[in-house]
Amino acid sequence: MKKILINIAFIFLTASCIKISDNQDIPKADFTIGGGVLLVNEGNFRSGNGSLSFYSYDSLKIINDLFTSANNRPLGDVPNAVLVKEDKVFIVVNNSGKIEVVDHITCATSATISGLISPRNMAFINDSKAYVTSLYSDSLAILNVPNNSISGYINLHRTSESIAVYGTEAFVANWAGGKEVMVVNTLNDNVVDSIEVGMEPESMAIDHERRLWVLCNGGWARQAPAELVVINIATHRIEKKFIFPSKVSSPTCLHIDGMGQTLFYIDNGVKQMDIYATNLPVPPLVPQESGYNFYKIAVNPVNSDIFISDAGNYTQPGNLLIYKNNGSFVSKSTVGIIPGAMSFKLRVNTQTK
Repeated sequence: MKKILINIAFIFLTASCIKISDNQDIPKADFTIGGGVLLVNEGNFRSGNGSLSFYSYDSLKIINDLFTSANNRPLGDVPNAVLVKEDKVFIVVNNSGKIEVVDHITCATSATISGLISPRNMAFINDSKAYVTSLYSDSLAILNVPNNSISGYINLHRTSESIAVYGTEAFVANWAGGKEVMVVNTLNDNVVDSIEVGMEPESMAIDHERRLWVLCNGGWARQAPAELVVINIATHRIEKKFIFPSKVSSPTCLHIDGMGQTLFYIDNGVKQMDIYATNLPVPPLVPQESGYNFYKIAVNPVNSDIFISDAGNYTQPGNLLIYKNNGSFVSKSTVGIIPGAMSFKLRVNTQTK
């Protein structure tokens, strides 16, 4: 009988003073934490009080202020994305115009990539190259990953937000005021196509059928109904569109599970949708209860646990809410101000018994 055992990777975090969710401090020590999720707290705009938190699957606790504890300085102004790449963690800090490259063991900065214009999101093309999107620049920045440096730019003639990579193509959403997904050949860094979608495409996901799902929120002023657009990656053609019933709807933060089968997004709670569904879901899988302000979500690629950041009133520390994939509540922990993007640190091992 075969039994698959899923083990979460371990992360060693060493800091002079590590804060956990009950606000107790742990003296300087090698603090070993099991696998879990890294979370960036955006902080208040122009206050420079962004921070890094970690939820441990071992201790089932949140450890806050990791970057500050390891580096004796704040993370910066509005960290917007966090990505794990082997033994490094890349933190994109939007208003500070930089990317902090930190060691996955110590959380100490090994490099700071500066000179970026309002960086938003980042995607690895291969082990040596990555693309960085921008809210205010009309170009994608190309990163030399081994050298932690900017090696060039790709002129999109428009700003960019989310990015998804499949094979030798990168799909880049023109979010602020836009309605296109640009297609970039990652071999020669050239724009090869553009696909018109709904108003303001803000997040994307790729399913196991090689289709790109694009969530368009309809514009900041709700100029148009929100749309969920499905694009055939091979042909760049739109296969179908789901139109949200009201301009009041403002869906955000599209994600997909590790099987590429089930979509999740925020829309008055967290909605769940199979990729073969013929209609948009109506009742939420996780309702947004009174007093909560769902801001970002992430889905564990191994067990489909749903992590939800609750931004609260945007000025005080928020919460990290965790639910099982059936919508049942697991836990609530206090994190930093405006908890946002998340990234999982995982390793899957299989054993035969």
